Parts: sequence; structure tokens; C-alpha cells
Amino acid sequence: MALRLTSLLVVVLLCFVPSLFPRRLVSGADPDHRTTHVASLPGFDGDLPFHLETGYVTVDEESGAELFYYFIESEGDPGADPVLLWLTGGDRCSVLSAIFYEIGPVKLVVEPYDGSTPRLRYHPYSWTKAASILFVDSPVGAGFSFSRDPSGYDVGEVSTSLQLVKFVYKWFGDHPEYLANSFYVGGDSSAGKLIPFIVHKISEDIEAGMEPNLSLKGYLLGNPGTGELQFDVGSRVPYAHGMGIISDQSYETITRDCQGDEYYNPKNLICSQQMNRFYDLLNEISTEHVLYKKCIEVFPGPDDNTHNRIMLEGTAELEHLAAAPPLDCITYGYYLSYYWVNRDITWEALGIKKGSIKRWVRCHQRDLPYSEDMGSTIEYHRNLTSKGYRALIYSGDHDSLIPFVGTQSWVRSLNFPILDDWRSWHIEGQSAGFTITYSNNMTFATVKGGGHTAPEYQPERCYAMFRRWISNEPL
Repeated sequence: MALRLTSLLVVVLLCFVPSLFPRRLVSGADPDHRTTHVASLPGFDGDLPFHLETGYVTVDEESGAELFYYFIESEGDPGADPVLLWLTGGDRCSVLSAIFYEIGPVKLVVEPYDGSTPRLRYHPYSWTKAASILFVDSPVGAGFSFSRDPSGYDVGEVSTSLQLVKFVYKWFGDHPEYLANSFYVGGDSSAGKLIPFIVHKISEDIEAGMEPNLSLKGYLLGNPGTGELQFDVGSRVPYAHGMGIISDQSYETITRDCQGDEYYNPKNLICSQQMNRFYDLLNEISTEHVLYKKCIEVFPGPDDNTHNRIMLEGTAELEHLAAAPPLDCITYGYYLSYYWVNRDITWEALGIKKGSIKRWVRCHQRDLPYSEDMGSTIEYHRNLTSKGYRALIYSGDHDSLIPFVGTQSWVRSLNFPILDDWRSWHIEGQSAGFTITYSNNMTFATVKGGGHTAPEYQPERCYAMFRRWISNEPL
């Protein structure tokens, strides 16, 4: 009898006092999750003034695919500040690009390389002052993410997005202390195409009662792609005309002889000739920022694991990296990253699994398969913001790769009423860009002087924009 009463008491407690018996996280708690708490980094003077955790999360058990992450806890109030999942764009570009050059708390010191470990410095406009940020190397093959079986590298936009959803649930399963924090997903460039789909899938899981129950609040995208070429690519022509890159005559001829998708898929000889001429002129400038110096890209040499080995063994020389750009080029920082990352001391500090990859590259060059199988994601924006999720869409106004005029056009195409009409937003009394907010909780903003991507060129302005928005303040 006493045993039955005891059992009944346990049942009652489970039903009415759940905090005493934490629920099992159905989709979380990865038993293979290995983390490294990083107190210092090569090239940084002293201990890190922020909490950095790195680790791997398995996202495909069959192929053994694991995504590598850097979690940087908020420098403000980590118990209350939002958690932001951050993805970067490009062809499997490492998310270290976002940490070093955009929104992270450390930057490479740009100085002539002398053979030693490049130095790092603290970044005063890091977004980690207002949020904890979970930076993820994705897709599989980006940065330090890897697959034990080669089949794991054969992914696409949809499968990568679903792997990231799985990553999120597993990571929060292993970090339940952040479940109560507001959760956002953000990224830039081509990652901006995936993020609305990722947020859509998580929102569906929340509606279905999936656990862990995330406190999803919204998303933010910088200079984002949408999968709609008329916006992403077609907007380059009017933008280039407005910036004085092509003449009135060229613009008039293109708009007359190239209709609809012919800006990126010419169907007649005159249009084809005009678009060839257009890209000849556009390639005369730095397309990432039309006012910056046009510089060489930084890539490693051919993938020969013997002669062109990029892993630095101790203090060995880095061999066969492409020629260094001039010191005053923005790409010089990319050049330094190869010398900082590809050292044994760096891999050891970050907790990189031995044998997982042969070398780190900042971005790939279409050497791994990747299917562009998602199509347009604009409807996801409409559906998500209609459900009440917040969205910030921002563009550097000197980016000619995905010009702000195209982004502004698709935001307008959602046809939501204007809540706060077009106006300037300011820092210290000076215009930092222009913004408009719609009734569906979507804000569009330009960043004056920003390129592709905006925080790399205007870190102070972008931090001010982010801090205000994430704090539910008007820009």
C-alpha cells in the first residue's frame, strides 16, 4: 500500500511540479557533442575578454557529417540577452569571415606579414555586446565542418537548411540554460536565401509542440539573396546607372532590348552584346563596394596535398598561397587569415578534431557539390512576418552585387501597409542611412557607406542599427 501511495505521489509531482523533474529534450542532447572552452587565442594579448566555446554537432549520422561552431556569449547580460544564430554566405565560406571582418569581438591586425602568427585585436563594435552569437560553419565542408564519408559533402540549399534546423535543436538540447532567451536567426549574402526557410521550419515545429520549445522571435538579413533573379541580379543595371558606371545610352538600350529575365539570360543578340558590355564596365570596379580599390582575391593554390600543403606544421612556411594583395586592400585581411588559422597552435586552441580536414580555406571555389534547389524564398518572408515574427532587412548602399534597389523592391512587393515612412536614421546627429518599417514587423534599412557585406565596411553604424533593433527600439 505504501509503495502504491509513493508511486501516486511521484505521478502527481511529475504532472504539477515539472520543474522538479526536467523533461527529456526530444530533439536535443547530442551524446557525441564535444565542446572546447577557449580562454585565449594565438596572436591575442592576454586572456579573451569574452566567453568563447567551440564544438561540433552531428547533423547526419549516416555520413558522419558534423557542423563546427563558435559560440560567443553576450558581453552584456547573457542571461537575458537574445541568442543569435549567424550564417555567412559565399561558396562554403568559413563563418570566421563574419567573426574577423564583420560582427565578431576580434579582428586581425592588418600589418605586413612577417612569418609570425598574425595578431588579433579587440573589436569595439562587436554585436556580442548586445547578444550571444552562435556562429556556424555551414554547409558541410565550410571552415572546419566535415563529413567522415564523402557523400556527406553532397548537399544543397534545402538539405543544408534542414541540417541547420537539426543543429539548432541539438545545440539547445545541450545548452538548455538559453532556452528562455529570445532567439533570432541572421546572416548575409547567399545565406539570406536559406534563413527564411530555416525560420519557417522552426516556426512549424513550435506550432507542432516540438521540443525543445525555442523562444523564436524573428530574423535579420544583410544584403540578402532571395532566389528571385529579377531582384538579386536584375537590379544591378539600374543601380550601375544610378552610380554612373554605365551611360544613359547604355541604360536606355538595355532597358529597351532586354526584357524581364533577359538581364541575366539574354534572348537576342543586341541584348547579349549590351549585357556583355555592361559586365565589362562593372568588372572595372570593386563590385563588393563600388568606391573601394579593386583588389585580387585571395585563394590557395591547386589542391595538391603534398606540394601545395596549407597546414602549417609548427612554424613551417605556408606554401603556394596566391600572391599577397597590397596592404591597403581590404582583401589583405583575408590573406592574413590563412596564416593565422592554419597553424597547429590555432587548431589546438579551437579544439579541431585531428584528421577531420586537411586544410582550412576561407571560401571554396565550387570544388564541392551544392544544389541550388530552393527557388524563391520571398513567400516565406510574407508568411513569417504575417505570423508576427520580426524581421530586419538591411543593405549597404555601395554594394553592386546585391544592390539595395533590388532588396527594397522585393520588400515593397510584399504590399504591407507602411507603419513608419521612409526617413533617415542617425548616429550622433548624422545620417547613418535610411529606413522604413511596415505593419508586418519588417524593417528595411540602408547603411550609408556599406558594401557587401555592410558591417565589414561600416562596423559602428551596423552595430548601432543592430543594437537598437534587437532591443526593440526604433532605428
